[in-house]
Amino acid sequence: MDIRSTFGNNLRHYRQEAGISQDALAAKMGVDRAHVSAMERGQQNVTIITLWHAALALDVKPAALLETSEDG
Repeated sequence: MDIRSTFGNNLRHYRQEAGISQDALAAKMGVDRAHVSAMERGQQNVTIITLWHAALALDVKPAALLETSEDG
């Protein structure tokens, strides 16, 4: 699986687990909702800083956003 898809699936999972909308996550990360949507669909290359901001916003370890199903 492409790492962008893995990240996007994990981002969506942890966002939904936290019970927040894409808008709320975007606000916490300092990006717009369309950016969060593109990341969740695996259509956006993210920087390490964006990964860090997502992890902080979702209160998860950055590595959790990169885990594949084989990891867990």
